[in-house]
Amino acid sequence: MFSQLGQVMLYVNNQDEAVKFWTEKLGFTIVDEEDNGQMRWIEIAPTKGAETSIILHDKEFVAKMSPGLNLGTPSLMFFTENLDQLHTDLSNKNINVGEIVTMPSGKVFNFADNEENYFAVMEKK
Repeated sequence: MFSQLGQVMLYVNNQDEAVKFWTEKLGFTIVDEEDNGQMRWIEIAPTKGAETSIILHDKEFVAKMSPGLNLGTPSLMFFTENLDQLHTDLSNKNINVGEIVTMPSGKVFNFADNEENYFAVMEKK
């Protein structure tokens, strides 16, 4: 039986730029970083001790090691306690953000990373 979602694999073109985006612009922390000489991956999370983390993998390397693997961007939904403030903060950091939309389950907006991968964030009702 499953108990939780532990990690999400995010395949990126430039790991260093991706780390800068997630840590410097979004405030995520580096949980772990591994480099075995061939493969490097960086584990990030919104906070230390978060139940789910994101692993940043080099897309080109993974494509060579695992042909046929779906390297598309996962559709991630983050949660926040203050959506309006977060929207303003991300906009002020020159992050591409969408309009705030009110849905039955709460307010939501999309944002994009440096590689134009889109993600969503919601403030639940």
